Amino acid sequence: MTTGHAFIATSLDGFIARLDGDVNWLMERDDPSEDHGYGDFIADIDLIVMGRGTYEKVLELGPWPYDRPVLVMSAKLSEEPVPAALVGKVNFTSKQPMELMSELASKGVHRVYVDGGRVVQAFLREGLIRDLVITVVPVLLGQGRPLFGEMEADVDLKLVSSRSFPSGLVQSNYKVIG
Repeated sequence: MTTGHAFIATSLDGFIARLDGDVNWLMERDDPSEDHGYGDFIADIDLIVMGRGTYEKVLELGPWPYDRPVLVMSAKLSEEPVPAALVGKVNFTSKQPMELMSELASKGVHRVYVDGGRVVQAFLREGLIRDLVITVVPVLLGQGRPLFGEMEADVDLKLVSSRSFPSGLVQSNYKVIG
């Protein structure tokens, strides 16, 4: 069975980016001396699934940071070739979450890191996320791109753990129940 797992940061008011996609507010608070657990999280991940917006933002930020295969969900990009520098690292798909997870399961993929606001929302709506690690950055943006959008039904969560860091970040690990 293939399971989805999220590891993401938000502002205190629940935004993952400004309306224009800017995430500098997040980068400004990144303290390399703090271990926020990403290394442990990614160690058990077979593949990363992200949306087009997240993919394009990652490309802007510098060299390709992932050592796992990345699958970008985008109808638009699925019609284009993968950039030469990312061949063998990235693929594009127009599949919807349920169909995509079924295909990944048939290929022996077990744990998928689901990244990007709309993608996390879509996977949650279809019951495809097993747990979420959410790091809250102590800043209020007032408006932006929300991590969570409208849901057709409640998504019940159980707090597994929570910890704070000297930088002011607070990280909570939730298991999706139901």
